[in-house]
Amino acid sequence: MGFSTKFGLRSSDKSGILLDTNLNERGTPNMVTYMIPCLLGLEKLVADEVKRLGLQGVQAENGRILCRGTAADCARLNINLRCGARVMMVLGQFPARSFEELFQGVRAIPWEDYLPRDAAFPVKGYAISSQLHAVSACQSIIKKAMVERMKAAYGLEQFPETGVKYQVRFSIFKDEAAICLDTSGEGLYKRGYRAVGVEAPLRETLAAALVTLSRYRGQDPFCDPFCGSGTIPIEAALIAKNRAPGLDRSFAAQRWKNMDSKLWLEAGDEAMDKEFHGHYDIWGGDIDPAAVELARHNAELAGVEDCIRFEVADAGKFHRDSEYGQLVTNPPYGERLLEKKEAEDLYRMFGAALRDLPPKWRVLVLSSHTEFERCFGRPADKKRKLYNGMIKCDAFMYGR
Repeated sequence: MGFSTKFGLRSSDKSGILLDTNLNERGTPNMVTYMIPCLLGLEKLVADEVKRLGLQGVQAENGRILCRGTAADCARLNINLRCGARVMMVLGQFPARSFEELFQGVRAIPWEDYLPRDAAFPVKGYAISSQLHAVSACQSIIKKAMVERMKAAYGLEQFPETGVKYQVRFSIFKDEAAICLDTSGEGLYKRGYRAVGVEAPLRETLAAALVTLSRYRGQDPFCDPFCGSGTIPIEAALIAKNRAPGLDRSFAAQRWKNMDSKLWLEAGDEAMDKEFHGHYDIWGGDIDPAAVELARHNAELAGVEDCIRFEVADAGKFHRDSEYGQLVTNPPYGERLLEKKEAEDLYRMFGAALRDLPPKWRVLVLSSHTEFERCFGRPADKKRKLYNGMIKCDAFMYGR
């Protein structure tokens, strides 16, 4: 299926200000502030991704990246980002120490430039370390302020909200509010290739981050002995081919009235022009035959089945003769899939098997088990704190 078909694009009205693709009075494209939330520990990886896409003013903060770009960059970010959680357009940032400040700050945003009169505009968000801590109350205040602004602009008393969805997201951190529109819709980890998964799956964005941390670029043999539903090998294949992860899905902003459909087509064409076409040695193994079959199915959906070999295999007997390679894996932690002692026994067997790997192999193992290094049989050369969902983990790196 072609790119333009997958996106379901449609023509649009470019009458708005924020999303206007025309030039401003200085003859340059109007600039937008984007906020990209991410898992804690991935900030630098996401910031590097954004810089490679050429956006300006890239700033990494705890759990998010801020940057400046044009409306065209909305499509480019959504289609190309591997490790970010979603792409949000910042409409306003202001102090919010009281409900009155929150109301006035939201009301000052020209919502009529972004939302048509029939728009659906649900509100979600969070408040941390702030005087305003009741999320439901903040949601109500924001919604009320939006309606008051739009009443004056559209001359309506009520809004049907029967049209296209414009998800409003807010954050209030240390009494500073940020009001955004979510351009992604579903999180960016939903690439479109995994409808179902085995128990305790790894999110695609974190899998891509692990592969990136391993410095895999497609030249070396790549292995995952605990592949489960195949997420890590599939993300490795996408990275090896330099295939943009968002080509096979749609995004919320494609349906917005002020977003020109050609921006998405151009971003997709640009991404596809950068793809590599080579031969790659990527292998995934799992002791569960059902998981291996599912992994093969997911690889087909991702269009990388020709790049990966999946096999039923015991990780405790893993062996490779090639002089060099990279192993990236996410074994069971003990909290969810195995009892703690069973997990420790598994780590011991796995660690013993890897002692026979040639010295030029690099290994990265994600685990939340506090005794992983002891059970594995040797301390990591390097560790990096990450989160798998709400589970605090470490990426244990060997052979740096």
